[in-house]
Amino acid sequence: MNARRFRLDAGARRPDGGRVLIAGSPLRVFTLGAGGVRVVEAIERGDTPPVGHEPLTERLLDAGAIHPVVDLVPVDPHLLTVVTPTLDTVPHHRPGRCRTIVVDDASVVPVQVEGAQVVRMARNGGPGAARNAGLAEVTTPYVAFVDADVDIAEDDLLALAAHLDDARVALVAPRVLGRTNGSGVLADYERMRSPLDLGPEPARVAPTTRVAYVPAAVLVCRTEAVRAIGGFDTALRYGEDVDLEWRLHEAGWRCRYEPAVQAAHDTRRSLGAWLAQRYRYGTSAAPLAARHRGALAPVRMSGWSAAAWIPTLCGLPVVGALVAAGTTVALVRKLRTVPARECVRLAGLGHLYAGRLLAGTLTRAWWPVAVVAALCSRRARRTVLLAAAVNVATSSRADRPHRPPARLDPLRYAALRLADDAAYGAGVWAGSITGRRLDAILPSFDRWPPR
Repeated sequence: MNARRFRLDAGARRPDGGRVLIAGSPLRVFTLGAGGVRVVEAIERGDTPPVGHEPLTERLLDAGAIHPVVDLVPVDPHLLTVVTPTLDTVPHHRPGRCRTIVVDDASVVPVQVEGAQVVRMARNGGPGAARNAGLAEVTTPYVAFVDADVDIAEDDLLALAAHLDDARVALVAPRVLGRTNGSGVLADYERMRSPLDLGPEPARVAPTTRVAYVPAAVLVCRTEAVRAIGGFDTALRYGEDVDLEWRLHEAGWRCRYEPAVQAAHDTRRSLGAWLAQRYRYGTSAAPLAARHRGALAPVRMSGWSAAAWIPTLCGLPVVGALVAAGTTVALVRKLRTVPARECVRLAGLGHLYAGRLLAGTLTRAWWPVAVVAALCSRRARRTVLLAAAVNVATSSRADRPHRPPARLDPLRYAALRLADDAAYGAGVWAGSITGRRLDAILPSFDRWPPR
C-alpha cells in the first residue's frame, strides 16, 4: 500500500508516554512491549514505523486506534468507473475522463446524459437495484457510486481510490457536507447537523464504532469486493448502503472514512420533506438490525454504567453514585498496568457518556415510551424534560467546533433537534412494528474493558 505512515486516532491517549495505549473504537487498552513503544513513538512523531511494525500496526488499524496517512494522489482514470442512479432528474456529476454509467430507475421522462452510458430500468427498483444494474456493466477494478444530487470533482474520486492501494480496503467515502440553497432556520440547522456529515476526523467504518457507517452519497469501492458479497440488498429501500458496508466488514474487508476529501449533497428545502427524510432513515433501523444482530441497539453501554444510571433515573442518586464509585475502584484493580488517575478518568467519562447516551435515546428511539411515562408520572416527566435539555445542550456544544457558523438561536435549534429526533424515532418504531422485531429498540450491555 502507498501508506507507510500512520496517525493516532484523535481520542488516543498514552499516559505519561509509557507502555499503555488507550485508543480505538470501541475503546481498548493496549499494553506495549519495547518494540511496540518504538512503533507508537514513531507514529506520534509522524515518522515511518521501524521495520517489523506490521503485526502491531495491522492490529491497531483494525481497532481504529491508528489511521493510515495516504497520499491522495489521483489514480489512473482508466481504473475507475462512475455509477450514478437517478430518478426523474439529471445527475449533477458530469462525465469526465472516467467511464460514467447513469442508471435511469424508470423515470417518467427518460434521462439522457451526454457522454455517459445510460442504463434504463424496466421498473423502479430503488437505489440498491439501480446501483447493482450499473455495477453489472463495470469492467474496471474500482467503481465509484455517486448519487444524482451530489457534487464531487472527478479528481477527488480518483484521489479517494488511492486508499484502495491497500489490498484489504474495499470501500472509502469522503466527508459529505449538506448544501442548502437558502438562509432560513432549517438551512442553518442543516449546516450545523447534517446526518450525512460525519465530522473532520478520519476513521475506520464498522458497526458499533465511532463512524459506524458512511452514506451512499459517494462510495469508492473495489469492484470485486462488492460483487463477491452480492452487491446491494435490493430488498432494502433505505439503509442499503449501511448493509453493504457491514457485510464488507463481516467478509474481512476494511472500509475507510476520508474527510480530507469533501462532497456537497443537496438537502431538503421544506420542513415537511426534511421530517419525511428523517422518518425514512429511521424505518431502516429495524431491517438492518434483523440482518446485523446487535449492531443497531439504541443504547450500548457497560452493565456497570447501566447499574449506576438506573437507580439515578428512579430517584435514587446516592445509590447510583455509590455504584459508580465502586465500579471505579474495581476498574483500578483490574487495569493494574494503567495509572490509577487514568482509570478514574476512564470510569468517570464512561459513566458521563452513558448518561448522555441515555438522555439522547429517551428523546430519540425511546420517545414514545418516554411520553407515555411522562403523562403517568411527575418524576418521569422531570426525567424526560431533563433528558431533553441535556441532549439539546450537549449536541449543540458538540456541533459548534466542527460546523460552519450559524445564525440559529438556541430555542429554534432545540425545537429542530427535538423534531429531528422525534421523526427518526417514529421511523424506528414504525419499522420495528412492521417487521415485528425489537432489535432496534432494545438496549445492549457490553463488557468493558473486554477480556
